[in-house]
Amino acid sequence: MENPKLLNLVADWLEEATISQMQEKFTSGELTSKELVFMYLHRISSFDSGLNSVLEVNPDALQIAAALDAERKESGPRSSMHGIPILLKDNIDTHDKMHTSAGSLALKDSIAPKDSYVAEQLRKAGAVILGKTNMTEWANFMANGMKAGYSSRGGQVLNPYGPAKFDVGGSSAGSGAAIAANFAAAAIGTETSGSILNPSVQNSLVGIKPTVGLISRRGIIPIAHTQDTAGPMARTVEDAVTLLTALCGRDAHDAITGTNPLANVDYTEFLTKDGLKGKRIGIGTEGFIKHLSVEKQEVVVAALEILKTSGAEIVENIEIPSRHALWKDDVLTYEFKPDLNGYLNSLHPAIAVRTLADLIAFNNQNAEKMLKYGQAVLVESEKTSGSLTESAYIDALEFDHYHSTKQGIDYTLEKDNLDIIVFPHDEGSYISAKAGYPSIAVPAGYSSSGEPVGITFAGTAYSEPLLIQVAYAFEQMTGFRKTPVLGKE
Repeated sequence: MENPKLLNLVADWLEEATISQMQEKFTSGELTSKELVFMYLHRISSFDSGLNSVLEVNPDALQIAAALDAERKESGPRSSMHGIPILLKDNIDTHDKMHTSAGSLALKDSIAPKDSYVAEQLRKAGAVILGKTNMTEWANFMANGMKAGYSSRGGQVLNPYGPAKFDVGGSSAGSGAAIAANFAAAAIGTETSGSILNPSVQNSLVGIKPTVGLISRRGIIPIAHTQDTAGPMARTVEDAVTLLTALCGRDAHDAITGTNPLANVDYTEFLTKDGLKGKRIGIGTEGFIKHLSVEKQEVVVAALEILKTSGAEIVENIEIPSRHALWKDDVLTYEFKPDLNGYLNSLHPAIAVRTLADLIAFNNQNAEKMLKYGQAVLVESEKTSGSLTESAYIDALEFDHYHSTKQGIDYTLEKDNLDIIVFPHDEGSYISAKAGYPSIAVPAGYSSSGEPVGITFAGTAYSEPLLIQVAYAFEQMTGFRKTPVLGKE
């Protein structure tokens, strides 16, 4: 960079700058949104070749930022997101010059005919949509054994804390790596089961997986309508919550948002440093922590010991009956075909892939590029009728709902009179996912080799205010997050 002011800001300020700090500089006139976009573009071009996290940059980003700067001068900011650069996962539609492909070369030329609800909300709030992030292809619903963060369009995303050593997490891998490496203020990921929480804990980020219904899914390439949701990923709880506030609302085109009692809430009101005091928190380690390495277990245990000194009431050895349940992915297998077919049919007529069957055929015709890990999951879904009439589907849906709620999260909360449950790393996320319930992942430390470790707070439907209070208080107590050391420019 040639501008000495920006060079100094990149060197001394930008790396861990928060959204509120950015707004302070905007307000004082020390910085413009256009300059901030320039600095993030500089970081992407300097460092992302070693991480592969950003698929493409919005060619209009600088002009959008300049227009928002002018608007700020004329009439003031629209919201606390005004002028803030945000990255979106590559399965979230933007009706602009960028593509939306779910990481697949089959949709590499697809430009969404309309903005997603998420993109609409961001533009309304005055955010700058900076670019699209790489992801596990088809949100890891394509093949058995596909490596997290791999896509045919974007290649392999790497973890900035240890590109050659650590799993980057999936399927919102690019969003996780990009924000850990500070290529934007924050990002949007999506989750069906663990796909926000897992890359968040693996990249030392805060990830909010909202209640299904808090954010409209319209314009997001789907897996399963009963579990899919978008959510923020950021370096701090405050940044994630600021972004969450901009995303929430009711949408007449997504029926589940009609259940949202928090549509007009400013979630930053719940950022209280004493948010742990008096809360009853159940420790959900039994049957879950064993899935982590011994080193990661030790980090989690140490973090939970800190939690015990927070003023919260801690209940250990909680019982979650459904951890013994014989969970399957049948609901996803049945819902994927009709949900994906509906999405593909809405694309521009120039896009030849119109159905799941078309996608499978395209992959077979381009096997060398497309089938590094095969496509067994796609093929299995194609075998279903697509009508959602099979008794096997209805039975699986009822099983998942009952065991994730009445024998899962709600059972435990009610039995022990708990406010929330805390899980090690992202273990247990599948239970909340099947219930459509919210979770927040926060950094909890690092292994001796430097691999990030997190904990996840989980609650019942629309318990985001409680989760935010607890996550923020824990973060403020601990301050675990460390900046990754990236390759030299």
